[in-house]
Amino acid sequence: MSAKDEILGRVRRGVGKDDFAGRKAAALESLTGPQRGPQPTMAADLVGRFRAKAEYLSSTVASVAKLAEVPAAVAAYLSANGLAAEAVATPDVGGLDWAGSGVDVAARAAVDADKTGISGCFCAIAETGTLMLLSGPQTPATVSLLPETHIALVDVSRIVATMEDAFALLRAEHGSLPRAVNFISGPSRTGDIEQTIVLGAHGPCRVHLILIGTGSLP
Repeated sequence: MSAKDEILGRVRRGVGKDDFAGRKAAALESLTGPQRGPQPTMAADLVGRFRAKAEYLSSTVASVAKLAEVPAAVAAYLSANGLAAEAVATPDVGGLDWAGSGVDVAARAAVDADKTGISGCFCAIAETGTLMLLSGPQTPATVSLLPETHIALVDVSRIVATMEDAFALLRAEHGSLPRAVNFISGPSRTGDIEQTIVLGAHGPCRVHLILIGTGSLP
């Protein structure tokens, strides 16, 4: 054995690289049974926590009792903010009665000219007031990224406590990751210039959340 082989052999033994089967088993165990780190302590009211965190991040929030009330809530928001009564929506929510509320909605991916985008979300995270969106044919990511205004529909039964809970839900319901997972925590912002926060730098300058299933709130 050469000096080189002897030295490398000692290194391999020192870092356990000779035990390939053991390292493989440890890696598989880590993937199939991920261990959670420290978790924040939160009250049982996940909806209240999510709403408070979302508003802290400059999102606006409204609530409706059921999905059928969403078009009217969207129309009221657009009117109150002087926005045109037209939008693009992800196909999964495009079938709501938008025309009945006076809003002209096209169910398709967004383009640069679209001013308002309406989407659902896979789930919402109470810890940080964050939306988790999955890309797919029925949920094109452009709807939440390109328009100046993003309106997201949040079923309160899909609000989970932590990021770890969100990924556990994703694994349980989908098994594997989609092409893209987007996390949205309020309007796009930057503080690059003199540490002054500017909204809408890299995406929507307005994010409005409609919570579904909580009763009618402002």
